Amino acid sequence: MARLPVIVGFGGINSAGRTSFHQAYRRIIFDLLPQAIQQEVLLDLATITNIAEYQNGAWLTHDGEALDAETLIDTFGEEILARTLIRRIHPSLFDVDNVVIHKSSALTPVAEGEKLSFSVKTRSLPDNIPANWQVKELSKTHSEITVDGTLETFIKDSKSLSVKAAGQLPTGFDPSKLYQSRNHPRGLQMTVYGASDAILSSGLDWDKVRNVVAPDQVAVYAANSIGQMDDLGFGGMLKSALMGKRTTSKHLPLGYAQMPADFVNAYILGSVGNVGTSIGACATYFFNLERAVEQIKVGKVRVAMVGGSDAPITPEIIEGFRTMGALAEDTALLALDQLENQKEPDHTRSCRPFAQNCGFTIGESSQWTLLMDDELAIELGATIYGAIPAVYAYADGYKKSISAPGVGNYLTLSKAMAYLKNIIGSEGLTDRTFIQAHGTSTPQNRVTESHVLSQAATSFGATAMPVTAMKAYLGHSQGTAGGDQLHLSLGVWEHGVLPGIVTSNAVADDVYTDGLKFQLKHEEYGKEHFEAALLNSKGFGGNNATAVLLSPNKAMSMLRKRYSDEQLAVYQDKNSAVKEAAEAYNQAMIRGEIEPIYRFGFNVLGGEELDISDKKIQLPGYQMPVDLNVDNEFNDLV
Repeated sequence: MARLPVIVGFGGINSAGRTSFHQAYRRIIFDLLPQAIQQEVLLDLATITNIAEYQNGAWLTHDGEALDAETLIDTFGEEILARTLIRRIHPSLFDVDNVVIHKSSALTPVAEGEKLSFSVKTRSLPDNIPANWQVKELSKTHSEITVDGTLETFIKDSKSLSVKAAGQLPTGFDPSKLYQSRNHPRGLQMTVYGASDAILSSGLDWDKVRNVVAPDQVAVYAANSIGQMDDLGFGGMLKSALMGKRTTSKHLPLGYAQMPADFVNAYILGSVGNVGTSIGACATYFFNLERAVEQIKVGKVRVAMVGGSDAPITPEIIEGFRTMGALAEDTALLALDQLENQKEPDHTRSCRPFAQNCGFTIGESSQWTLLMDDELAIELGATIYGAIPAVYAYADGYKKSISAPGVGNYLTLSKAMAYLKNIIGSEGLTDRTFIQAHGTSTPQNRVTESHVLSQAATSFGATAMPVTAMKAYLGHSQGTAGGDQLHLSLGVWEHGVLPGIVTSNAVADDVYTDGLKFQLKHEEYGKEHFEAALLNSKGFGGNNATAVLLSPNKAMSMLRKRYSDEQLAVYQDKNSAVKEAAEAYNQAMIRGEIEPIYRFGFNVLGGEELDISDKKIQLPGYQMPVDLNVDNEFNDLV
């Protein structure tokens, strides 16, 4: 009997705000929310963006003024909203108008027969003096250099990027200030915040969870797709020598793409269980989700944390994608909208999935999903936000360009639809399922992905499957994009609204539409209309994945066939307390009263502290042992 992987907690941070409790989703459908919920969203963002701090029952601004919630929102509401979603890159990351570069130059004397001469600090002299240099000591600190011929040098310069928009985290949010970040790269700072949010959002006491699960039945599967490429990670390692700076001992180890998983194990969960990092460009999140789902279904893992944390908004990464023709440049956006007398486009509309578009918009995000098998969730009284029974991932086969799309996505989506049809029936698939598209906003993707979606939908008899794309609001967070898609989809069952692709005015003429309904505006379907969602990803290099997501109502209806009324009644009693604890955490986060979990040097174990026999390994701090009664699946061969 397969165990059902259910979602019992989720959280993180992206350009829409905090993911837990549907706060980021609510930012996207903000105008449709009741006033009370709008106020909660704005107060949460006010805390995140450091516009105000909650103290002694009032909101304290930077000017020291104490305001009540209503006055704060009336005063700063529009500014708070403007600090979110896709927008012009804020100087808190870097100045897009003055990016430092160096130009290679060759200096020669003005007059023929003369020599170049200059002074320099002696300590700045190169270790290997060029053959055409003559060095003369001027003082204890300075030397005179005379060059016979040409001096090859790099001259510092700056330039304005042609790409100025991104899905940046809310302006004013600085994860490094929330814990002892110790020069961690930005992606890892975001990991600490996001993974903590997911754990605490569950309302479960993690120590109690560890008491009922064997240490080797906990898993963490997480990654980012590029690594930590800012100056505190691989970026610093690669640039330091060329910039005349020192490479530190942290640049290399903290740059690895598996570091988000390592940080969760070492500093948040203290897990000794299964760990793994799967990387597949844009499909990275779903690759890790697939591993968790398969391990839970067969019983090898009982609880898994799946996540990703990408911080790719750096000048170097932007320039790399730009030279590929992949990003929406300002000049192209102005031309697209036929704006001749305007210096800059509307950056909030840079990403336009399935419309006339000119490239994707890069984003940053840290997203984390806490999964359990259904039996453990029922035992603990965990809130079930949905279930993920399957994830399909396939490659493209032979290709010309490694970055071009191929045939693999036809397999992932069609297999997912066939699987889902077996759970909710043909009508459930075609009439009560929505598609969360990859939707990058490139001209090539709008054609190729829409063809995949249309072919699969019509093959299963669909006439108008709703299609939406969250990158229109968040940008493309690379390997973490699947987490954005997953967590914002959960909000549909909380509020009943399917967000539209409102940055796109109309579907482009070359987009395939048969069997599909491209959702260009927010639409209220009701909380119980959709039974499932299909989350699609098409990644560079031929990395494709589709995840099957079941609604919380559908998940519970399935579990009613597995558990008795008495068992579910006990579950509901336990769940009431869990929900209460979760909401208490949510309100405390809105007030800025919760710090991320970060346990540096906490309960560090050595091998001499383990109790090892041929039957089990007992670890200090864990009630359940690691069982060494391991089955041999190949009894027929021995």
